[in-house]
Amino acid sequence: MDPIRPDITARTGPAGLTPAASSAIESAHSTKATESAEPPKYAVNVDRSKNFVIGDNAQLRTTFVQLPRSVRRLLVVLLVGVLVVASGFVVFRWVVPTFAPIYKTAFLIDAAEGDLASVVGALDTVVGNAGDNDSQSLRSFGGECGSDDNTTQLVGFGTGNRQDIAEAAKSLRQGTKATLQRGIVEAVNDFTTPLSLNARQVNRIIVVTRHGRDACDPDDEFVRTQIRDRVTAAGLSIEFRFIGYQVGDDEPLQELASTLSMPEPTFTSSPEYLRRVLHWFTTLEPVLRSSQSVVGVLNPTVEKLNSATKSVEDGRFDLAEAALTEARRAVVDLQIEDLDGRTGAPEAVRLRDMSVRPRTLQTEVVTAAETLLDTARSGRNLSEPLDVYTRAAAAYNAEAQKMTEELTSLRAKGPGGTG
Repeated sequence: MDPIRPDITARTGPAGLTPAASSAIESAHSTKATESAEPPKYAVNVDRSKNFVIGDNAQLRTTFVQLPRSVRRLLVVLLVGVLVVASGFVVFRWVVPTFAPIYKTAFLIDAAEGDLASVVGALDTVVGNAGDNDSQSLRSFGGECGSDDNTTQLVGFGTGNRQDIAEAAKSLRQGTKATLQRGIVEAVNDFTTPLSLNARQVNRIIVVTRHGRDACDPDDEFVRTQIRDRVTAAGLSIEFRFIGYQVGDDEPLQELASTLSMPEPTFTSSPEYLRRVLHWFTTLEPVLRSSQSVVGVLNPTVEKLNSATKSVEDGRFDLAEAALTEARRAVVDLQIEDLDGRTGAPEAVRLRDMSVRPRTLQTEVVTAAETLLDTARSGRNLSEPLDVYTRAAAAYNAEAQKMTEELTSLRAKGPGGTG
């Protein structure tokens, strides 16, 4: 994370400012614009009367039109209809999205021939550690080519359905052929059902397969094209994470990930490594992403703070105020909310606390910078507010450094990392 540079030089009184800046301050204090609203000249109460004379000439006429009862009823119905439509628009446009999950994850499990028990065991171990605000589902694939049941959604999307997913996975029956293409296409369709809420941050499909290619179509390129086109047609941003279990470095699976512009598959050979990788994608990767998002919001704010203090030093109070206004807009509430719901791993708890602390400290730095600017404008001694600002900046920088080190350590534990 970027450090705050508390490198402004302390100055005392107006002498520390440029002549132009001091003149601007005196001029600002000596001129204040005032506005007054003229009260209304007349207050007229019209109550069931047809004619009022105000003054000598003005005349107000009120005409009452009696509408037929059928017309009045039609107008009432139309008004009610408009209100219902408007209310529905408000609900679906602003209210309903607030209930959308932060993450929406579909587990797609290969049930065709092979070590299905280890896949089910790994899923059972990690699914309970997903975030409280995650909506999850479970689908399997494997069966006869062309059969309607060669892929099945076992558990639909929902929050709080971890136990349902674990139990459904245990009830999986061994299939025959790996119908990978249809499994992925139908998993994408699961995201587009009527009234389905998209995730506020990430829609994703975690594929665990023991086969790198579709068993029903030998044309790998055609299969990749079909899957890519279906994902594009869904109109959603859906991420894929491919985990190959006991398949080696399978080239078709790598090419499928490349076609979809997704990270390379992770290949595992043992049940223990499979659990670690599935735990990473299910539990730790979202923690890392939300924490990095916090950094992505706070770092530009640091730049604004450094710009503000430099502008104070130069006597450009207008630029300092503009920079502080932008610094105040830093909001990481959604990222913190996501981290609040991810307490299934010690890493998540640590990074949640580490994310909250810099946010709090940065608020203190902004407040100190505002005081510094106000003091400079008034021409008072800057020594004390500068000291407060320097100490606040140092505290923030120390916490930012700790968070950077923790993120680096966590990143190393992921697939391809050194941890």
